[in-house]
Order: sequence, then structure tokens, then C-alpha cells
Amino acid sequence: MPGITREEVAHLARLARLELKGEELVHFAGQLDDIIGAVARVSEVADQDVPPTSHPLPLTNVMRADEVRPSLTPAQALSGAPAQEQQRFKVPQILGED
Repeated sequence: MPGITREEVAHLARLARLELKGEELVHFAGQLDDIIGAVARVSEVADQDVPPTSHPLPLTNVMRADEVRPSLTPAQALSGAPAQEQQRFKVPQILGED
């Protein structure tokens, strides 16, 4: 497989609206060629018997089950509030909207 050329990197840079200097084009061409080679090696290893996965280890939800527990009543929650209205905390208006 032929390597990535300087011109191809320049084209990709134009598409991405990146301004690259000549030495950067050569540098990135080598790096992109290495990346494409690594991806090609991975695809050679993958076999039809191996299902695609999003994670190498099985994931388990570690959250506990929801349980109804006693909590504060609205009056208790609002007992320390400096101002309240209709069982809600009343705060100063910060936007010019009603």
C-alpha cells in the first residue's frame, strides 16, 4: 500500500481549514501513514468468530436500586429559607422577565 503523500495531507488540511507549513505536511504524512498501518494490522487480527464490542470487559451497572425513604416535608425543607412562596424558595429576580 503506498504511503500518504504530502499532497494528500495538504488536501486534508485545506478541508479542515488548517494552515500547515511544508515541514508539517511531511511530518503529518508520516504520522498518518503509521496510523493507517496500525488500523490495517488491527483489521487483519479481527476474525469472523470475534463479535464487535464497545468495551473489552463486560460492564455492569453499579447503581443501587431505587428505594422509597422518608424525606423532608415541604415545610421542613423551607423552614430555614429567608423567603418562600407557594411551597418554593423565593429568590430575587435576576432577569428582566416576568
